[in-house]
Amino acid sequence: MSLDRTTSLASLIVLATGVAWGFYWLSVRALDANGLAGAWGTVAMTLAASLLIVPFARFGRSAPSAPLSSYAFVALGGAAFALYSIGFVQGRVAMIILLWFFSPVWSTLIGRFIMGWAISALRIAAIVTGLSGLAILMGADGSPLPENAGEVMSLLGGFLWSISTTGIRVKPPLAPAKAALVFAFGATATALALALIFAPPPLPEIAHPGATALIAIAAGGFWWGLTLAALMWAAVRLDPARVSILLMSEVLVGTLSAALLAGERMSAFELLGGGLILAAGVLEIWPTQRAAPRKQL
Repeated sequence: MSLDRTTSLASLIVLATGVAWGFYWLSVRALDANGLAGAWGTVAMTLAASLLIVPFARFGRSAPSAPLSSYAFVALGGAAFALYSIGFVQGRVAMIILLWFFSPVWSTLIGRFIMGWAISALRIAAIVTGLSGLAILMGADGSPLPENAGEVMSLLGGFLWSISTTGIRVKPPLAPAKAALVFAFGATATALALALIFAPPPLPEIAHPGATALIAIAAGGFWWGLTLAALMWAAVRLDPARVSILLMSEVLVGTLSAALLAGERMSAFELLGGGLILAAGVLEIWPTQRAAPRKQL
C-alpha cells in the first residue's frame, strides 16, 4: 500500500474511532448505575477486553526489534484511557472530553522540548490558543482549578496520552492485536489500582448481574478491543498531533449525545474555552496537511 493510501486509511480509522468513543460514556454510566461504581466499571470492561483479545494476540507478531519501551508506551496509553474512562463517572461528559482534547498542545510541547522536533509559527499560535482556551474553560465557574476528580483525571489522562502517542510513533510497533492487549492490560492495572484506593471492597450489591456482565463484555470487546486495536495500528502511521485532532470527532458526538441523552449543557464561557481548545487543534494539524509526506520512522 502506498504511503498516501496508508495515511488516508489510518486517518479514516482514527476518525471513526473518535465517533465511536463519543458514545462510550453511556456504558460507563450504565455500569455505575448498576453498582460498579467509580473505577470498577472500567475494571470490568478492560478486563473483559483483555480476555477477549488474548486468543487473537497469540497469533500476532510484533516487529522483531520491538523493545520493552514499545510495550511500555502502549501500556501508558491504556493507563491514560483508563483515567479518561473513570472521569465520566465524576464529571460532566462535555468537560471531560474537552479537557482530554487539550492533548494536542501537550503533544506539540513534548515534540518541541523533549524530542527536539521543529515547531512552526502556527503551532506556536496553537499553544497560545489552547492555553487560553484551557484557562477560560477552567475559570468559567470562577476557579482556575479543575472542579472535580473527573476533570483532574481527564487532564492528566490527556497528558499521558500525548506521551504515549509520541513514544508509539518513534518506537518499533507491536502487532495490532498484541498492542490492543497491552493497552487493555495497562488500563486494567490503572483502573484496578484506583478502584482499590478510592472504592475498596466490599462493593454495593450489583443490580441485574446478567445485564451488567453483558454490558461490560460488549463494551470491553467493542471499545477497548476492536476500536483500540484499529487505533493502535493507525497511531504508528500518523503524527501524534494528527491522531489527537482526528479523534476530535468524539467531541462533537460526545457533547451532542450528552446534551440529548443526559440533559447536560455548557455555559457560554465553557463553550468559548472549548472552542479555543478545538481551534488549537486545527492550528496543530494545518501545517501537517500542507507539508510533504514524511517517511515512516
